[in-house]
Amino acid sequence: MQANSHSCCFTGHRDIPEDERASIQKRLEAEVINLILQGVTDFYAGGALGFDTMAALTVLDLKRDFPQIRLNLALPCKEQTKGWADSDTKTYNRILQRADTVVYVSEVYSTGCMHKRNRYLADHSGVCICYLKKSTGGTAYSVGYAKQKGLTVINIADGR
Repeated sequence: MQANSHSCCFTGHRDIPEDERASIQKRLEAEVINLILQGVTDFYAGGALGFDTMAALTVLDLKRDFPQIRLNLALPCKEQTKGWADSDTKTYNRILQRADTVVYVSEVYSTGCMHKRNRYLADHSGVCICYLKKSTGGTAYSVGYAKQKGLTVINIADGR
């Protein structure tokens, strides 16, 4: 059995086209349920806007039917929401309050704290569910790192 086989992390783009949200949400929920049924209990999210938020809310919703699962937040810094819209900050704070664990990889924002957070997510997981449509940027870096670490990567942007 692979180390961290009971854990899954999420990474994905901040912008999800409005016309894709429902299908992405449906695929995300199906993949999470499938992993739960295979024994995954710990889910790691990075707290960013977009896919991270969608994934965290999905895990929190599924806790009603699967009380054994845990949402673990690995956040880049305490001021992550600086500059966010009020509605996004409220959603973030709701997720923060309901998470099972919260780890800040840096106290304050610094160059590289996002990459540090992304590596933390993969380092604590055996599976990575991603929403990856571009070959550059933070999500592509995170998926590349996850593959390098030997994680099983499930890209729900593929539309299987």
